[in-house]
Amino acid sequence: MSNFSVGFRSSGHVQILDLKGELDAHTASELEAAIQKCQVNRQVHIVINGSSLMYISSAGLGVFMAYIEEIRENGGDIKIAALQPKVYNVFDLLGFPMLFDIVDSEVDAIGKFEPSNA
Repeated sequence: MSNFSVGFRSSGHVQILDLKGELDAHTASELEAAIQKCQVNRQVHIVINGSSLMYISSAGLGVFMAYIEEIRENGGDIKIAALQPKVYNVFDLLGFPMLFDIVDSEVDAIGKFEPSNA
C-alpha cells in the first residue's frame, strides 16, 4: 500500500503543496484533488515542494500535465521545487524541465512568482 499525502501551506499569494511519500496510480487522485482545491479557491500560483516525495510514476506526472494548461490560462503556473535526485531524474527523462520551472529550493520557486520574474 502506498503512503502519500499532500500538505497545504501559503506564502503570500503562493499556495505550497508539500508532497510526501509515493505518487503513483493509486495516489494520483489525491494530488488531483489538491490542485482542484487550489483552482476552486482561485489559487493559481502553486509551488510543489517535493523534498519528501520518494517516488513518482507516470500517473503522477500525468496529473501535472492535466492541469498546467488550465492554470496558465488563468494567469498562474506550477513551479516544482526541492526534488530528490531520483525523482528529478524521472521528470528530466520525460522532458519536464522544458515545460515546468524545476528549481532547487522552495524559496527559489516562490521567487519565480514575484512580479519582476512572473
